[in-house]
Amino acid sequence: MTNNPTQNLKTAVRDVLDFPKKGIVFKDITPILADGDLFRQAVDWLAELHRGEKLDAVVGIDARGFIFAGAVACALGIGFIPVRKKGKLPFETQSVAYDLEYGKGELEIHVDALRGQKRVAIVDDLLATGGTALAAAKLIEKIGGKVSGVDFVIELGFLKGRDRLNGYRVTSAIVY
Repeated sequence: MTNNPTQNLKTAVRDVLDFPKKGIVFKDITPILADGDLFRQAVDWLAELHRGEKLDAVVGIDARGFIFAGAVACALGIGFIPVRKKGKLPFETQSVAYDLEYGKGELEIHVDALRGQKRVAIVDDLLATGGTALAAAKLIEKIGGKVSGVDFVIELGFLKGRDRLNGYRVTSAIVY
């Protein structure tokens, strides 16, 4: 392993051919999760983006985003707010519909998720076309929050998802 955490993470990412459909090369982060040192490096890198910043919470996007966002929230000593797929949250929600790479989706957040907290970072595992992250940002704003930044472990730069997040600070550890 090198002293460069982003290079260590990139080396660990596994390509899975033809998943979830033929012609797609899926970037699998599970080898990072399975290695305690690499997982810590990813969480430390993401948390460092916000040290010294006045954040109230970290928002994680269903489902793999929960893994990183929850750990980053813990590392920063602040709360974690889940944004989930439609029908998964038990209390009153706000929702936003959005386009996915392979169809349509809808995300929800509890109406009282911010509980007076206003400034959040969104953390997710992967930026592809940007639709999911943009929907999460719109949800935060819909319930009165401010998005400090949108941070990813992996960005598929060739899909230009960053362009859809124009107006938000976007940071990625690894860009393909």
